[in-house]
Amino acid sequence: MIVKNEEMSLSDVLSSVRDIVDEMVILDTGSTDRTVEIAKEFGARVEYFKWCNDFSAARNQALKYVQGEWILVLDADEVLTPEVVPEIKQAIQQESYLVINLVRQEVGAAQSPYSLVSRLFRHHPEVKFSRPYHAMVDDSVAQLLRKEPHWQIISLPTVAIKHYGYQPEAIAALDKHTRARQAMEGFLANHPNDSYVCSKLGALYIAINQLEQGIELLERGLRATEIDVNVLFELHYHLGNAYTNKRHLKLAVVHYQTAIKQPILPQLKIGAYNNLGNLLLSIGDFNNAKAFYETTLKLDPSFAAGHNNLGMCLKALGQLKEAICCYQQAIGFNPDYADAYQNLGVVLLKLGKVPESLSTFSKAIALHELHNPQEAQRLRQGLQEMGFPL
Repeated sequence: MIVKNEEMSLSDVLSSVRDIVDEMVILDTGSTDRTVEIAKEFGARVEYFKWCNDFSAARNQALKYVQGEWILVLDADEVLTPEVVPEIKQAIQQESYLVINLVRQEVGAAQSPYSLVSRLFRHHPEVKFSRPYHAMVDDSVAQLLRKEPHWQIISLPTVAIKHYGYQPEAIAALDKHTRARQAMEGFLANHPNDSYVCSKLGALYIAINQLEQGIELLERGLRATEIDVNVLFELHYHLGNAYTNKRHLKLAVVHYQTAIKQPILPQLKIGAYNNLGNLLLSIGDFNNAKAFYETTLKLDPSFAAGHNNLGMCLKALGQLKEAICCYQQAIGFNPDYADAYQNLGVVLLKLGKVPESLSTFSKAIALHELHNPQEAQRLRQGLQEMGFPL
């Protein structure tokens, strides 16, 4: 791990691996809180590094202190899941494996709930990190495979890492968008046709509503000569998002469908299925939207957004009791899901269950106040105009 001022979360991540790993190497980049003290309490080896705005430089420095045969890389806003541990232990016994890709759950992410990360790899002298922001070993691994083709790269399908860094408050507190943009724009200046950075930076531009810049980068990424299938999925997926925002719906559908066709782990496609469902719902194609939402729930029965969106689809089809069940399931998996409470309140009111509806609306307003006060005010005003002051 590389860390700085992580006293609030460091105990959680170290607790998740304490009984599994043989050593903990922590590289501190300038903490002024209790981060170093906590790491030492867990028996970690703590080394120090002057931050130079380059994650790869820091991670490569940390590699110099590693003694073990295999390396697991985690950040302070992540935890390892116990469910994956038996699979990891079995996989690292295979002498031909060089990298074991892990599925990471993006808790609180507005888009895809899962990603694939190359965070478990053999301690090989030629496996190093590259790229200043999205530091990863993939570039060095590709070079090594050309010289030593006997190595294998595999992926474990079980969720291995839970990542909490995409929650809105975490992004705002750390100003992640600004830092990511600056680092990736600097890298892009020297690697203008790199499909990976085109995908990541293009997606970031779309997230901050710079659609034309995002589309230009994503389409540039598609013109690269060699594109990893996971990157190809992301390029088409984010183009689908961009063209949906521009209301170029036919183009959006094509890109979502192309993304879904890529031969990657099925759970990584949940965002594409979900967003394609949202697009179809918006144009009144309820039956096809319903099918895509049901697909997301087959891939992940705990996907709260899938339950909420399926509820909206069932409401549009007039299946109100079934919609209520979906909203309740969404809330069960995410008790802070303001939109699900709001949608549930609408259906309850439509069925004449006024007290239950107002109670549910009150919960929705309270949750909206935390992250979307404008929506809270809009909902409160709408209810007042209907004669239901809250």
